[in-house]
Amino acid sequence: MRWKHGRCLKKPGWLSKELLTELRLKKDVYKKWKRGETTKEEFKQIASTCRHKVRKAKAQNELRLAREVKSNKKGFYGYVRSKRKNKETVGSLRGEDGEMQTGDTERAELLNSFASVFSDKENNARPEEFGANDSAKETQPRITKEIVQEYLASFDVFKSPGPDELHPRVLKELADVISEPLAVIFENSWRTGEVPADWRRANVVPIFKKGKREDPNNYRPVSLTSIAGKILEQIIKQTVCEHLERNAVITNSQHGFLKNKTCQTNLISFFDRITSLVDEGNAVDVAYLDFSKAFDKVPHDILVKKLVKCGLDYATTQWICNWLTDRTQRVLINGSSSSWRRVNSGVPQGSVLGPVLFNIFINDLDDGLKGILIKFADDIKLGGVANTPEDRITLQNDLDRLENWAKTNKMNFNREKCKVLHLGKKK
Repeated sequence: MRWKHGRCLKKPGWLSKELLTELRLKKDVYKKWKRGETTKEEFKQIASTCRHKVRKAKAQNELRLAREVKSNKKGFYGYVRSKRKNKETVGSLRGEDGEMQTGDTERAELLNSFASVFSDKENNARPEEFGANDSAKETQPRITKEIVQEYLASFDVFKSPGPDELHPRVLKELADVISEPLAVIFENSWRTGEVPADWRRANVVPIFKKGKREDPNNYRPVSLTSIAGKILEQIIKQTVCEHLERNAVITNSQHGFLKNKTCQTNLISFFDRITSLVDEGNAVDVAYLDFSKAFDKVPHDILVKKLVKCGLDYATTQWICNWLTDRTQRVLINGSSSSWRRVNSGVPQGSVLGPVLFNIFINDLDDGLKGILIKFADDIKLGGVANTPEDRITLQNDLDRLENWAKTNKMNFNREKCKVLHLGKKK
C-alpha cells in the first residue's frame, strides 16, 4: 500500500520488490545528476534499463491475468476498467422532480427505485394450490459433509459477500470445520422449506447499461446475496437442472443459461434457418422483441404454478417459494446504503437460481406459434416467410399470441427495443 494526498493506493500487481528497488535507484541517480554528481549518460542508461523492466513486468502481469481469467474474473475486469478512459461509476442522478442528487445516500435511495418496477403487492402461492403434494419428499437427495466440501472447494473466493458480510474465502479455508454443520443446515432447510431471513436479503450494486448516466432507469440491479445461501442454491440448481434435462422440459428454442448453448448457438441456429428461407427465394420478416424489466417482473404465483406443471418435486418447489417470499434489498454506493425495501416480484439478478427459474417461467412462450422463434433468456427473435398477405397475417397472429402471453403472465414488451427487419428482394 502507498499513501498519496491522504489516500491509500493499492500497489500495482506488476510492481515487485526487485522492481521497486530499481525505481528507487533511478530516482536517486536522477537527483545525483541534477546535483552534478553523475553524468547524464549514466542516468539515461539506468532509466532505459528500468523502463525495459517495467514494460516487461506489466506485460507478464497482463498475461497472468488473461490466463487466470476463469478463476479471477474480478481481477481481470478490474484491470480492464482501470485502463478505460470513461470510468463506469455512478455519477450525479436526476430525480423525478428534475433535481440532481450528488450525495451517496441520496443517490442510493434514488437507485432503490429499482424496487418500483416490482408488483404492487406480493403474489405468493403455495405448491399445493396447484396440485402438488408432499409424497415426493422421500426422493430428495441427501446433503452430506462431502458434498458441501466439494462445493466449497470449487467456490470462487473472489465473489463479493452479501449483507451478512461472510466472505467466501473464510468459508473455503474453514471447509473441514464448517462443512458438517452446513450440511445439516442445508438439508433441514431444503426438507422443511424454511429459508433463513439472511438468505433473502440482498445488497444491490447498480451496473450502468447505456443511455444517459443521470437517469436511474439506465442502471441494472445486480444482487449480492449470502455466500452460504448461494452454496445451497447451487446444490438445488443441480437437482432442478437434472430434472429439466432428464424430462426435456426446456424447449430447443431457448439458448440462454443452458449447458452447451450460448449466444453463438443462438445466432447460428437462427441465422441458418432464416438464410435457408432467403436462399429459396422467399421474403422473410424478422421481429426482434425484448421484455421490459423481465427478471424483476416475474410474478411468483405464476412461476410456482409452472414449477409444479414441469413436475418439480414438492420439497424443492416449497423451498423456492419461501426463497422468493419476503425478500428485501438495499442499494450500496461508496459504502453508503439506502433503506431496505421489500421485493414483491421477480427473480434476483445475480443469484444462482434466478436464470434457471426464468427459463422455466418463459418456457411456454412459443406454444402455438407458426413462425421461427429463438430465445436467449428474455431476448426474442421471431421470423417467418412474408411472400403473401396470408404469410404476413400468420406472422401478425404470432405477434398477437406473444402479446396475449405477456398480458396473461403480467409482463410487458419494451416497444422502444422492438424492431422489424425485412430480408429478400420481394417487398
